[in-house]
Amino acid sequence: MDSKYAIADTSQIFSPALLVYRDIVVRNLEKMIKIAGSAERLRPHCKTHKMAAVTKIELSMGIKKHKCATFAEAQMLADCGVKDIFLAYNLVGPNIQRAVKFLQTYPDVRFSVTADDELMIAELSSAISAIKGTIGVFLDVNSGMHRTGVLPGPRAAELYQQIIDALGLEPRGFHLYDGHNNQTSLEERTAAVHACWQSAAKLRDEFVGRGWPVPAIVCGGTGSFPVYAKLDDPAIELAPGTCVFHDSGYGTAFPDMDFEPAVLMLTRVISRPGINRLTCDLGNKAVASDPPKGQRAYFPDLPDAVQAIHNEEHMVLESPLADQYQPGAELYAVPKHVCPTSALHKQAYVIEGGKVVDQWDVTSRDRFLTI
Repeated sequence: MDSKYAIADTSQIFSPALLVYRDIVVRNLEKMIKIAGSAERLRPHCKTHKMAAVTKIELSMGIKKHKCATFAEAQMLADCGVKDIFLAYNLVGPNIQRAVKFLQTYPDVRFSVTADDELMIAELSSAISAIKGTIGVFLDVNSGMHRTGVLPGPRAAELYQQIIDALGLEPRGFHLYDGHNNQTSLEERTAAVHACWQSAAKLRDEFVGRGWPVPAIVCGGTGSFPVYAKLDDPAIELAPGTCVFHDSGYGTAFPDMDFEPAVLMLTRVISRPGINRLTCDLGNKAVASDPPKGQRAYFPDLPDAVQAIHNEEHMVLESPLADQYQPGAELYAVPKHVCPTSALHKQAYVIEGGKVVDQWDVTSRDRFLTI
């Protein structure tokens, strides 16, 4: 394992543990700003870290606009002093009244959400205008991922006009997320991202031609972030998330992205159940289980180990090196998908200079704080 991850004393770290290397987080943020060209172009997604401590570092580095996916994340950002928050999620049911409460609780925050449906827009307008408030709305544009959003065309224009005309709503542009553009080849990914952008830019130009304001287009995610960053358009806001922590999944999928894993898992061997087998305490309640079974973590010191079993509290590894590890021995693992891994932990141990220097709360791991 790389010596930069070594910890002098692990005796007080309960495993399985989430370890955050503060100096690497800062370096990753510096790289994000460099790729973007300036901190002002960034609107990073906090879903990866969910931590007030990381948000405060971002603010100190000049990153003022932020993106989130839950009200708990929005509240965490607001409590940290973020004044421009984009909740990139369509509000339905009781979440519309949560938006009302959020505006009342944080009247100095420029708050925005997404929408892609007539009824949703009408209900949001009714609720917000009832308190004589204002909420920003980004039209959610379907980039071809077909998860949410409206395809560019006549219906997109109808919805945007509805947003413009609705009481209490302020049109703030487009949300253009293209999570399906995960091509490992940078050339192929660039071509795919450009196709998404050209479609959205054409729609923007059509709307502006009608006299409609489209002040911003919140573009992409981590994989497409460097491609959008090279486009020269003042409306673009770049919304990477994962690269603040990075992980083995993105490291493999996007080798062109020069980020370092800033989060590792500390796990301990708890059994030697057979020849060439060891069992550690890195169960699927400690590391994200959305990657395929057998690919949920990378072990730098056992790179060829086969993840034979993965249950709630156990991970069984098969390796010819297993006999080198007795119960109590420690292993480090890089999660394949760090975003849902963070949410599995109440706190993270903060490492700097080879020592545990702090513990950070995973502030918005829950979907409800007080709003």
